[in-house]
Amino acid sequence: MPELPEVEVVKRSLEKKILNLRIKKVKINDENLRYKIDKDNILKLAGKKIKKIERRSKFLTFKINNNVFMLVHLGMTGKFFFSNELNKKFKTSFYYEINEIKDLKHDRVIFFFENKRKLIYNDVRKFGFIKVYKKKTEYLKNNHFKNLGPEPLKKDFNFNYFKTYITNRNRCIKDTLMDQKCISGLGNIYVNEILFLCRIKPSRKLNKLKDFEINKIVKNTKKVLKYSIKLGGSSIKNFSSDDGKKGIFQQHFKVYGREGEKCSNTDCSTIIIRSIISNRSSFFCKRCQK
Repeated sequence: MPELPEVEVVKRSLEKKILNLRIKKVKINDENLRYKIDKDNILKLAGKKIKKIERRSKFLTFKINNNVFMLVHLGMTGKFFFSNELNKKFKTSFYYEINEIKDLKHDRVIFFFENKRKLIYNDVRKFGFIKVYKKKTEYLKNNHFKNLGPEPLKKDFNFNYFKTYITNRNRCIKDTLMDQKCISGLGNIYVNEILFLCRIKPSRKLNKLKDFEINKIVKNTKKVLKYSIKLGGSSIKNFSSDDGKKGIFQQHFKVYGREGEKCSNTDCSTIIIRSIISNRSSFFCKRCQK
């Protein structure tokens, strides 16, 4: 599943391709995604322009005219393809390789724009979804945003917020960072990387964290995410940006997926180990992370 940096790259890719384009028609090949598509609402997008594209956590929002919003989650295998007036297909999401024949059967929804341009939502496993809200109030109150914590790159994710949140909670730090109610958008890859930079063991209990460590978590969260976005995200499951280039952040992993390898800290030769926390793989150095 793409995490915050990958979804941010998708958003920026789509902004280059479809912002201010008018939708001519919508074709639904398969309405049975994670939630069944409301045909009436999505077909009524015809004739309207895409005014703005935003990301909230791992969700994408397409603002259509003034009061209509389309909410998209990519799930495990969801992706967008953009086809230009020459019928050339561009990559905007993570996937394996473009294969016109194999991809065709997984094209679930197609948005047709002016000048023969198209946006194709493709989803092999159909865990993603597309919802249309006809009123801004309905969109703002949607259940998907209801319990989301602050965006980690925004100012409201700071030392004071995080210290207050973890006070009197009896959990480990990794579970807390993965909890979307605490911080939105983080997943397993980036939490492993953040904790390595902080030199904090993933299983450390919240009540054992010192103030300086809380501050490091906040700062390194922002640092890791910004750096990953700059590098185009991680090419887990072959994530690629709109020009076909693969994200290269995985080439800079300090700890994730490096079980059995030497610690990447220059003053340490300890072997990275892997453990399971809440059914997810955790990678850490037992010497550097305490």
